[in-house]
Amino acid sequence: MNVVTEVPELEALFADCKKVIGPDFAGYRNHVYRMLNYCLLLHDCNDEDRQKLAIAGVFHDIGIWTASTIDYIDPSAAEAARYLVDSGLEPWQEEICLMITEHHKLSSAEDVRYPLVEVFRRADLVDFSLGLFKCGLSSGQIKAVKAALPNAGFHQGLVRKALRWFIRHPLNPAPMFKR
Repeated sequence: MNVVTEVPELEALFADCKKVIGPDFAGYRNHVYRMLNYCLLLHDCNDEDRQKLAIAGVFHDIGIWTASTIDYIDPSAAEAARYLVDSGLEPWQEEICLMITEHHKLSSAEDVRYPLVEVFRRADLVDFSLGLFKCGLSSGQIKAVKAALPNAGFHQGLVRKALRWFIRHPLNPAPMFKR
């Protein structure tokens, strides 16, 4: 199995947000790359699919840092939409924004128009759960991806941010999840 650990287009997207992510950058970068690898294992992707997945990957959680919130889905989708318009990729806006807004949906996000939405949701679930939910991947595939792209404190950082959110918003403990 060949794990993808560097994609020039993805690195270019990361260059623009590395400063805002700050010390969480290595963990977030590896999270996005793990997700991309899981997407590629779950779906036969062409070059356009890979580009869409890379864009959605970089922006899907970015609101955690740009809006300083755990309620980050809408701010993340807004950042992606701005990028797509500015880059002349506006025709992809609906699909990529759905990848972002549906990536924590608790049930499947099947959409015959946009199969990447469900692929992206499943890949994030595999990584978010540290491989507890395999979503059709083998333990060996998950282990190989995790070995090549270590966690680098990503999940610990999420737990710290979530705990701070919960203390301030006990009646809305996990706003990023939806049915």
